[in-house]
Formats: sequence, C-alpha cells, structure tokens
Amino acid sequence: MLVSDGVFAEEPGPRVLDLYAGSGALAFEALSRGASEAVLVESARPALAAIRENIDALDVGAQVTVVTRPCERALEGMAGPFQLVLVDPPYADVKTKAFAGVLLQASQLLASGGILVLEHDSKDEPAAPAGLEVDRRRRHGDTILSLFRRP
Repeated sequence: MLVSDGVFAEEPGPRVLDLYAGSGALAFEALSRGASEAVLVESARPALAAIRENIDALDVGAQVTVVTRPCERALEGMAGPFQLVLVDPPYADVKTKAFAGVLLQASQLLASGGILVLEHDSKDEPAAPAGLEVDRRRRHGDTILSLFRRP
C-alpha cells in the first residue's frame, strides 16, 4: 500500500483501476509512484487518443491496459483485485441508478485494505458501497474526493 511519503512500498507495486479515465493522468501518476499495472477504462474517442499519446510519451505500454467500453460494460468479467480504484465520472452520473451499479461492481474488485477514490460534486455525498467504509472526504472547492476502504 502507500507509505507516508506517498510512494508505494510493495514489490511488485499495486494494481490500479482507473474508471472514466479521461487522459489517464491519475493512473499514470500511480505508475510513476510505483504501481505495477494500470487498467484504464474510457470510451470517449478524444480521451482515448490522449491516453494513447500519454502511454507512448511515458513509455508505459507494458504496464497499461486500455478498455474501450463504457464502465457499465467494462466491469463485467473484469479480473481483480485492485489495490487502488479511481472513479471520476461525470458529476451528473453520481446520482443515477446505473452509476450505483458501476460503483458496486468497482467496489467488488477492490482488494482487502484497498482504497476506492470517488471524485464528485460537493452537493453530493454518496454512501459507501456495500462492503466498504468511508475512510475520509477531502473538499477542493466544488469537488469532493471520497475515499472508501475495504476493511
């Protein structure tokens, strides 16, 4: 897991799942801090182009898997566990039933002691998915990062 300076301490490093990956910046940051593997899920073409450019620029192709389907379908049959799951959906989706299903599926892929990070609007305060506990919430302007931990 993470040591106090933010660098992963395990050998090999943890597996990371980045849902709604966008440019993949969060997963690439995790790789730079010692994660061994990152699975990025993104379906928007412009974002996929950015991910591919970033993979090439950072020379991390061997450590990255890109899944080009919507999260709702991508999680079906995905192999876990992941020690870190990053979820940065469109904020409007956080209140939907479909997103609740995505969050539940993602939480089931989380390893014991793992962390799921959900970025959402400060007006929303989603409950912890089944089997996870709220670790902490950090507010950054109109955005909140909710960290959930699997005990």
